[in-house]
Amino acid sequence: MTGARVPPRDRATSRRLGQQRRSGTRPELELRQALWKLGLRYRVDAPLALPKVRRRADVLFLGARIAVFVDGCFWHACPQHGTRPKSNAEWWTDKLDRNVQRDRDTDRLLREAGWVSVRVWEHEDMGCAATVIAAKVRERRP
Repeated sequence: MTGARVPPRDRATSRRLGQQRRSGTRPELELRQALWKLGLRYRVDAPLALPKVRRRADVLFLGARIAVFVDGCFWHACPQHGTRPKSNAEWWTDKLDRNVQRDRDTDRLLREAGWVSVRVWEHEDMGCAATVIAAKVRERRP
């Protein structure tokens, strides 16, 4: 079944997955609020300007060419807090591994296009993350 995109077997799980927010999560909102307080302006849930790629950044700084992603511990396999479901384990392992591979691919494509990719784990202090991001934005502004 490796590589197969078969949905979870359990209908309740499928329903829960369908209700997951794609953007506007609590960590994203906290980060955006902290960035705003630091005087930064940005685009939210913005498509990346990469050829043949349909991916979005949680926060995008166009002038500085910085894409920020707030990665959820479960969905992006956090080494500290990531878990793997026991039910339908093979499907979940494939799914989560593909998510991580897509993240690395996105980072590579952005780097090749002259962008900086910043990844923040959902469990990180968003005030500290905003300070680091603000320094990168100011350093790269034209």
